[in-house]
Amino acid sequence: MKKLFLIIVTLFALMGTAFAGVNINTATQAELETLQGIGPAKAKAIVDHRKKNGSFKSIDDLQNVSGIGPVTMKRLRKDVTVGTTSAVKKEAKASAK
Repeated sequence: MKKLFLIIVTLFALMGTAFAGVNINTATQAELETLQGIGPAKAKAIVDHRKKNGSFKSIDDLQNVSGIGPVTMKRLRKDVTVGTTSAVKKEAKASAK
């Protein structure tokens, strides 16, 4: 019974992380480092690129960051987001004013 409980708890914990994407437009360097294949140097490069060039318009814009190529993109695609739903909500609020 104890093993079954641990399995169920583990599954719920993994499900939560499976659906959560890291927003590359708002993530801190530490949050970016939680992504597979992103260490401190690449995480800093993402943050620096974002500060210099503004928000990422799409996930594919990550390829413009030094050190991120097709292999890394393939790994990251399922785990990142650009938060487009938030941007749509902000635009709707702005146009309502």
